[in-house]
Amino acid sequence: MISVLVYEEITVTWAGGDHASLSASLLREGRAMLEAVTADLRKLPGVDCQIATSRELLLSQTTNATHTLLIAPEFDGILHGLAKRVVEAGGTLLGPSPEAIRLTGDKLLLFDWWKRHRVPTPSTWEYDAKPANSPIVVKPRDGAGSQATRLLKPGEIFAEMWAGPLIAQEYVEGISASVALLCGPTGMRPLWPCEQMLSKDGYFAYLGGRTITDAGLSKRATDIAQRAAECVPGLLGYVGVDVVIGDDGRDWAIEINPRLTTSYVGLRAKADTNLMAAILSIVRGEETTVAWRNEGYAFTPDGTVTGFPA
Repeated sequence: MISVLVYEEITVTWAGGDHASLSASLLREGRAMLEAVTADLRKLPGVDCQIATSRELLLSQTTNATHTLLIAPEFDGILHGLAKRVVEAGGTLLGPSPEAIRLTGDKLLLFDWWKRHRVPTPSTWEYDAKPANSPIVVKPRDGAGSQATRLLKPGEIFAEMWAGPLIAQEYVEGISASVALLCGPTGMRPLWPCEQMLSKDGYFAYLGGRTITDAGLSKRATDIAQRAAECVPGLLGYVGVDVVIGDDGRDWAIEINPRLTTSYVGLRAKADTNLMAAILSIVRGEETTVAWRNEGYAFTPDGTVTGFPA
């Protein structure tokens, strides 16, 4: 019997009443991911799925589980801190190591790492509140969910209220996409690439996504995502890579989400395979294949999925 302990930080934090600073979007996404992953785990024979409803229960129950799956944002060091505490408590993560989370959760550290490993990525630097000569994207150094993210035109400065450190990133035009990768000790397997649906008002609000139907665009997205992840040690289980398929033919790695992402709700509809079975298989070093349905799927942050002819 395999036992998987699942912990989703946002729904637990909200339930505890400390939700003043949490956006409704993050709550919707957290709930959708939690419901999807636990539903898939409970369909698997020989797998016992448990949900930790507090941080205290997470740490006390982790040693009784074969794997612990953390779903949490990177900001304020939340995901890194939880992963580190689970490992220190004797648990086994069904996800990246604390070191991999620290590297990928810090967008400036990741930029430096990618440049050293020759991964194409937009120029990134600490934001100094000075007007730029070309369009830039300003975002939190460790943000999640498009928090405090803004496209600035030449001459503009960032006027949002944000207490933490900010970075500036060269703006590149193209199709925003995400590619989920299943990572294990013998390699990684890309899942179906998805286009990200973002607001057009310069705030990049996440509106959901849709599976990409164009084979050429799918290959470009997958190639840059794999290149971005292959150089990062300690990735395990499901991770998401955000990319831009450039209008000028160049493709860019933007960031890595070292955790389950909202795309999971759409990918599980597209897949003719239980994705949690595939995740458990790949982390154990087993041969892992995923079959796909012919239809395309669009999904919203709250987990609503709609099929369309592909």
